[in-house]
Amino acid sequence: MTEATIKLRETPVKKLFVSYLIPSVLGMLLMSVNIVVDGIFIGRGVGADGLAGVNIAVPAFSIFLSISLWIGFGGATLYSIALGRNEWKQAQEIFSQAITFAFMLISLITVICVWKMEELALLFGANDVIMPYVMDYLSILLTFGLVYVLENILSVFVRNDGNPTLSMSALIVTAILNVLFNYLFIFRFGWGVKGSAEATVLSAGIGFLVLLSHFFKRGSNLKFIPFRFRFTIIRQILTIGFPSFIAEISLAVVTIGFNLAFMRSIGETGVAAYAIVNYIHSVMLLVFLGMGAALQPISSFHFGARLFGRLNQSLRLTVQTALISGLFAVAIGFVGAEFMVSLFDVQSQQLFKLTVNGLGLFFFTYLFLGYNLVYAEYFQSVGQIKKSLMIILCQGMLFVIPLLWILSHWFGLKGIWLALPTAQAITAILVFMMNRRHHPVFQLTVRLQGD
Repeated sequence: MTEATIKLRETPVKKLFVSYLIPSVLGMLLMSVNIVVDGIFIGRGVGADGLAGVNIAVPAFSIFLSISLWIGFGGATLYSIALGRNEWKQAQEIFSQAITFAFMLISLITVICVWKMEELALLFGANDVIMPYVMDYLSILLTFGLVYVLENILSVFVRNDGNPTLSMSALIVTAILNVLFNYLFIFRFGWGVKGSAEATVLSAGIGFLVLLSHFFKRGSNLKFIPFRFRFTIIRQILTIGFPSFIAEISLAVVTIGFNLAFMRSIGETGVAAYAIVNYIHSVMLLVFLGMGAALQPISSFHFGARLFGRLNQSLRLTVQTALISGLFAVAIGFVGAEFMVSLFDVQSQQLFKLTVNGLGLFFFTYLFLGYNLVYAEYFQSVGQIKKSLMIILCQGMLFVIPLLWILSHWFGLKGIWLALPTAQAITAILVFMMNRRHHPVFQLTVRLQGD
């Protein structure tokens, strides 16, 4: 056994959870800083139309992120399960196949998306006013998206190999450089929206170089080894990682749905208001995702090692953390809405008031979001893909898109803002009922005994 596997097997569960939770949440917070800094700098340096343009382009960003999470979480989950079973060679082959497959797939998608860039922008909801900003952002993001994808995938594997601190360090470097490059490219060089995209890609590339240092760490299990493509491994990676892929695709569809709902309701002002709320939402979303990311390597390893008591304790700790954090988040939304919106230097009083009012309603999402995300992550990490997928689809496009139409007809603008909180609440009720019927951990012992 290596130092990393001994730590996962023998460290007291609370201490182990905290050792993964702090770097994961801090890392996600820093990732969200990147996103919010982009928004603040674009809002101050380009204006409301620039903000709306970038928000229209967000689904393209989600395509790359969804694939990196699909392959990254699927591969890293299999990797951790193999480590739990002491199958070192199998774990290294999983890593090697995941990285190679990601490189090939993203290269193909990049060619297609660059070729059809204008059609993509129109599909995402661009109009004549904001089309130039959308195209500026997409031209950089689509061309160099491979760098971002590889950084994300490697970060997940490094964390699952027992080095969450290095994953966090790489994100710190990425966040600091992104702030610096955004300032230089937008305010000093005057490159506008295109400069913001260049800052994001360049900082991600340097973060990727930081992650490469893990290969030189003593006790590292990660190794890129020669292999023959085995489609059984690729199929397993894609099956286990599929909920992560759907989560991001769902997020992109939901973003498009909100953009279209606001565009139809009050035009570019509504899209700009949602863009600001969406930047703030990204911070909260990534914090809760960080909690799930902390649970994932612990639960996958304990599932592989059949340590179900420790697995149950880890899940319970994560759920409690998510619920308490959700209450704090709602309180922050009530107290700090005006301050958060003011960071974006909104000049229009109409836009400012619309955004502040919307933010207060939107923040009810966080009462339920963490609970849903933790269980989605947990079920994925132990191979219960159907349950994970059900949660992700329900809290996303399956409920949100119909609710956007229904609630906007009943309550107007308020209904649009309340679509996501309502979807999260309904999903949380379904998850609670499902867990009452079948215990999320101890049902696994029955399943394994029957195999």
